[in-house]
Amino acid sequence: MTGQKQKSIGTTISQTYDPNHLLKSPPKPSEVTLELLLASQTHLGHTTSRWNPQNSRYIFGIREGVHIISLDVTAAYLRRAAKVVEEVARRGGLILFVGTRPGQKECVVRAAEMTKGYHVFERWIPGSLTNGQQILGNCEIKVVNALDQELTDYKQYISTTTNADAARPVLKPDLVICLNPVENEVLLHECGIHNIPTIGVIDTDADPTRVTYPIPANDDSLRSVQLIAGALGRAGEEGQRLRLMEAAKGKFTYTPVKEKDIKPSTEGEQ
Repeated sequence: MTGQKQKSIGTTISQTYDPNHLLKSPPKPSEVTLELLLASQTHLGHTTSRWNPQNSRYIFGIREGVHIISLDVTAAYLRRAAKVVEEVARRGGLILFVGTRPGQKECVVRAAEMTKGYHVFERWIPGSLTNGQQILGNCEIKVVNALDQELTDYKQYISTTTNADAARPVLKPDLVICLNPVENEVLLHECGIHNIPTIGVIDTDADPTRVTYPIPANDDSLRSVQLIAGALGRAGEEGQRLRLMEAAKGKFTYTPVKEKDIKPSTEGEQ
């Protein structure tokens, strides 16, 4: 038997299941279909005894004592939230992804990398926003140009060791995306105090009024959370691409920081 005939013996596996497919290749918001939402188990809510009546408009029905979330509503709210993420990224805003449940670390980090944002996958430290000067006042800050290239000439003016920078305002996110709002009510409360818009995955037992842009979906399924985080990350990636494209043309989609706002005022008097 020749080698050519030996290669044709047996079966050929054309498609295989990859559990990390949503992490390696997240779909764009326009690519999220009802079939994909159904396969990711985003429609499964909690038992009827644990539901929040404020989520009645998101519920399609009941099956075997479990609330079923309407996938049409989920798809519509996901696209709306993705548009918000894209616009915030296009305007140079800071986006924070938060997911503190076990197994959410990878998708939180992946989404933050795509949006050039930040992530929290461990416990949220209370007061990080309301008392940010004490908790985050010593965090390193760098100055970049419109093309995200670091400008090292200004490093001496933003050093955290100088007395002039002791009262320097702490950077705050322009948008917070929380994948498990039930365990992060303190975070959402601090965002409300500072008028920071929030996006949250709202299961049938969660309070939809806690977030600005709710996404009705199953927050217990890791595939459901990966799908939503990946789609929002893709939206932020598109917003960053549009921002850099406009910056290359000399157009700003945001108000740039002036040099006098970085250097202390006493610099010119000496």
